[in-house]
Amino acid sequence: MEVTQEAHHAPGGLARSMGLFSLTMIGVGATIGTGIFFTMVEAVPKAGPAVILSFLLAALTAGLTALCYAELSFRIPASGSSYSFAYATVGEFLAFIMAACLLLEYGLAASATAIGWSDYLNNFLANAFGWHIPTLLRTPMIVSTHEGVLFNWGHVNLPPIILVMLCCFLLSRGAKESARTNAIMVIIKLVILLFFVAVALTGFDADNFTPFFKGEGEKGLLGMAGVTAAAGTVFFSFIGLDTVATAGEEVHNPKRNVPLGILMALGIVTVFYLLVAVAAMGAQPARMFEGQEAGLAVILQNVTGQAWPALVLSAGAVISVFSVTLVTIYGQTRILYAISRDGLISKRFHKVHQRTATPVWNTIVVSIVVGCVAGFVDATFLWDMVSMGTLTAFMVVSVAVPVMRMKERRAGTYVKGAKGGFRIPFGPYLVPGLSIAACAYLMVGLSHTTRVIFSIWMAAAIFTYFAYGIRNSRLNKA
Repeated sequence: MEVTQEAHHAPGGLARSMGLFSLTMIGVGATIGTGIFFTMVEAVPKAGPAVILSFLLAALTAGLTALCYAELSFRIPASGSSYSFAYATVGEFLAFIMAACLLLEYGLAASATAIGWSDYLNNFLANAFGWHIPTLLRTPMIVSTHEGVLFNWGHVNLPPIILVMLCCFLLSRGAKESARTNAIMVIIKLVILLFFVAVALTGFDADNFTPFFKGEGEKGLLGMAGVTAAAGTVFFSFIGLDTVATAGEEVHNPKRNVPLGILMALGIVTVFYLLVAVAAMGAQPARMFEGQEAGLAVILQNVTGQAWPALVLSAGAVISVFSVTLVTIYGQTRILYAISRDGLISKRFHKVHQRTATPVWNTIVVSIVVGCVAGFVDATFLWDMVSMGTLTAFMVVSVAVPVMRMKERRAGTYVKGAKGGFRIPFGPYLVPGLSIAACAYLMVGLSHTTRVIFSIWMAAAIFTYFAYGIRNSRLNKA
């Protein structure tokens, strides 16, 4: 299962073309943007000003899991991330279930971020040129309302479809070119968010943090229940940690760079999330976040009374969310590549183009599915489902650490205190156990509907495994 560092470009395989900086930027690019640019609108109505604790809780949970990722990625530096970790530790069936979680996680995350991109694009066009995208071409056909599901026949959210197609074109040209483009967009994104923090703090009002927790008579959940629910919603934005690990076969010296990339991305992301959350809450009362389109841009416009700060922010969001969508689609294609290579789905998903060394057919299929969801479905349906998939994936990764250590002991390859690789501190049970408990705690805050839909998806995955995967798997043929 292990991939050698020396295999620079195995025939018919993926090419090693990325270093530590590009890898870290993939993690930051997949993470910063989604939780801040969009889900503040979903999370603040649940938790109020205490949404800051929600980001801290989500970051703590992600941090515990990041340590598990770092150890596993050192020993299993392969494409496919959590799926590859599960395959090498807990077996093929559970790995396939993990793959189903990851496909749900990445596919819906890419669709949701593309939908949010449409809002900021419309805000940018309005401030720059005084022109709005026609409602018919920027609203989905299937919309969630307080009264239930509403069908707007004839409507399509066209901008997300265009964005996904652009990502498809770029990813088909090669991982190195995509990583370079992503790194540029991530740097622009960080500068834009620092600009937001600087401007928003000029309108900081400490009264906006009072009362800190939601109380009786307010909409949303009370006290820590609201904090937990909001943390569950924003947790999907830490998907970037998993995306770093999906690049295990395309990075130089993966045993060193993948663990470092994961931990560095987590540190950068957590600092920026907290800075932006504090600045945003200080600049605007919590009640104004609900239903606010292109929220951060509107905050700057309200604070300054001028359109140009909102114009700058919207332009930055248009660029930065492009990078989020790009790397989440990238992550899903690499997971499909790994599953296909193991024979659990059609072999066409791991066919790579001779010139670009990328799975082009795989990328096209993923982009079509993601584009259709983004163009016709309301983002409200997607956020919690992505979090459920992410939390499940993180729990399996946490389980994989003690299982891997146990296998090493049985094989006589485990050396206590051995140097030359990352091992989580305090033994193989404490940190993974805390990670599992934290993920389970956040799952409690997700809606009943989310759990029901997720159960249906899992049932479909189990059926697929026994109907196709088990008969065609590489292990079964061997």
